[in-house]
Amino acid sequence: MAVPKRKTSHARKSSRRSTVWKLNAPTLVICPNCGEYKVAHRACGNCGMYNGRQVIVKANEN
Repeated sequence: MAVPKRKTSHARKSSRRSTVWKLNAPTLVICPNCGEYKVAHRACGNCGMYNGRQVIVKANEN
């Protein structure tokens, strides 16, 4: 049975695991209707448009 001869140090263990926890920032695109940044393939949070259609009705802020 394979048994390690030496204890794995904290630095070696942490450096091996360091790439597991990295997160990627979401890719943002510009909304063709209002020009705000939005996540790709999602409705725009500012104007409510998606794929040229109004999918979220936004109330007027007065």
